[in-house]
Amino acid sequence: MRRHLVFLCSLGAALLIAGPGANSAEFKFSGETLLRQDLVQVALGRNPADILLRGATVLNVVTAEWEKNQDIVIKGERIAWIGKSGGWGGKAKQVIDARNEWAVPGFGESHKHIESTYLTPEYEATLVIPRGNTWTVEDSHEISNVVGNHNVQFWLEAEAKGSPLKIFPSVGSATPPTIFEHGGGYYGYKEMRDFLLADKRVISLGEVMDWPAVSDPKSGGRQRIWEMMQATTDGRGVIEGHGSGLVDPASINAFSAAGLSSDHESKEPNEGLEKLRRGVFLEVRVDTARDLFPHLLKQGLKDWSNLSVTTDDRDVYATLQLGSMDYNIRTAIETGVPTITAYQMGSYNTARHFHIDHLVGSLAPGRYADIVLLSDPDKVKITRVFANGRLAARGGDYLLPVPAIKYPDWILKTLNIKRMLTAQDFVIKAPAGRKTVNVALMEPFYFQPNFIQDTLPVRSDGTVVVDTARGLTKVAVVDRYGGESRISKMFWRNTGPRTPGTALASSQSHDLHNIWVAGNDDAAMALAVNTIHEMQGGWALVNNGKVMAKVKLEVGGLMTPRPVKEVAAELEALHTAADKLDWIGGPGLPDRLRFAFLTASPWKWQLVAPYPGNPVGFVNVSTGETHAVIW
Repeated sequence: MRRHLVFLCSLGAALLIAGPGANSAEFKFSGETLLRQDLVQVALGRNPADILLRGATVLNVVTAEWEKNQDIVIKGERIAWIGKSGGWGGKAKQVIDARNEWAVPGFGESHKHIESTYLTPEYEATLVIPRGNTWTVEDSHEISNVVGNHNVQFWLEAEAKGSPLKIFPSVGSATPPTIFEHGGGYYGYKEMRDFLLADKRVISLGEVMDWPAVSDPKSGGRQRIWEMMQATTDGRGVIEGHGSGLVDPASINAFSAAGLSSDHESKEPNEGLEKLRRGVFLEVRVDTARDLFPHLLKQGLKDWSNLSVTTDDRDVYATLQLGSMDYNIRTAIETGVPTITAYQMGSYNTARHFHIDHLVGSLAPGRYADIVLLSDPDKVKITRVFANGRLAARGGDYLLPVPAIKYPDWILKTLNIKRMLTAQDFVIKAPAGRKTVNVALMEPFYFQPNFIQDTLPVRSDGTVVVDTARGLTKVAVVDRYGGESRISKMFWRNTGPRTPGTALASSQSHDLHNIWVAGNDDAAMALAVNTIHEMQGGWALVNNGKVMAKVKLEVGGLMTPRPVKEVAAELEALHTAADKLDWIGGPGLPDRLRFAFLTASPWKWQLVAPYPGNPVGFVNVSTGETHAVIW
């Protein structure tokens, strides 16, 4: 609603001059206004309510106190009245006893990529609502790089069809992630402005990751990213940040001065505290929480309102094992954070940060009736969950229908590879007459300013091959967008399969989501990529000429509209098959590879799909410098 203020100002003067009564017979109140008019009458006891939730101990996140013996009156999707049990003067169609339960607001994610769960939003709801998560700020730069201007349309479709999970799109700033990458979308000022004006649920610009473009006046990406940032401030939205590697005082101050309001990448406790002190809202994952929260407690932090707990990336299989926002809040409590503070970080703080606290984040009149009932708040033991005023989950089971959504071709047919790939596509040839070659080496999460160098022997046929005994494997990136089957390839160390004849591929490749494949056999690599193409996205594990396991992710190559247990079973089968093989660097599927192709700070040298001026795709994403992978 805030984003329409600029537009409303252009009409406001005329309406004020004409007077409040002018054309009153023609004026139409919005659905939101009509709803709130009804809530007023219900609160006054004049109109009936749908549900009266009786006698709960309610967490007031605004005043940070437990209020005993409270009634919550629900009309439609919203709360109309809340107060001492028996104090409301109206009648309700249904009375539900909650006298032995604690009630807290529905949990809200401050920074999540739903794409990483592998589930489309209507099935994401079935996964997370039983775990208390009723609304999510979706940082959408994953699917945005695939479907471009259809981005917001996709995220709002499930809710329009009846899913109770409320999604607030945070438009992907990394579209594309850098000037060295080209995918299915491009966002500048106009695109961001149009998203903000199109729907009031669009509340922010997603994590601004290209710090060189923000900070360096000579960066090629500077114009686009600052355009998006200006469009966001013009529309009174929130600019989200990504401060990985920015730990020195100058960088932290510059980060905040740029208008980047948040960070979910603070790794070290002192870094997190310094960013808090400079006005940065911290969105804290569990891996960070275990060190950061005890440090903040030791430092005597008095005001925790600029912190939240969040998930970022967690797949469906891991969520079934660990939990979702319930796990994040439980972790905070286990680190010593006061219970009330932990629930504030899981709801109210995030709602205030994004200026949506009039809708979500607290148990108060006018807000959505998102209520998590607990048998033990200190252990986050959930008994029932209400979402949008409906009982949505009980005892861990999701109770509501899952809407049937017919997804269009623009999101089901996104892998544009015109031919079947062959082993020859993955061969790395040495210059003629060479017996050895110099090679550029990379490894996952390598942030040094210079790439690694080594030498490899050349076979009699002129090919350069992997050396798994030394921990070396081959990695390739296949362009999924241009239709020309462009492939970049090089050698990596400390990752990949050691078992001969093996390759692993996926179309989940943050953030542009081209297909990556790691292997020690060119034919296996071709089969793995072709399998991904046939499924229109997913995972494929190949060994000895056969597909051992696969996971189909046909929606944008990132998600699938299938039940939680079915998708989790496919993932479990993938991990089980991988456990039968030998892997460089330790046992088990190298799941982190899907994040190893990021081009954001602090990454330096990286392998991307070939582009004009760089046919091998090896580039320093901070400087634009390119280099051969063999010489």
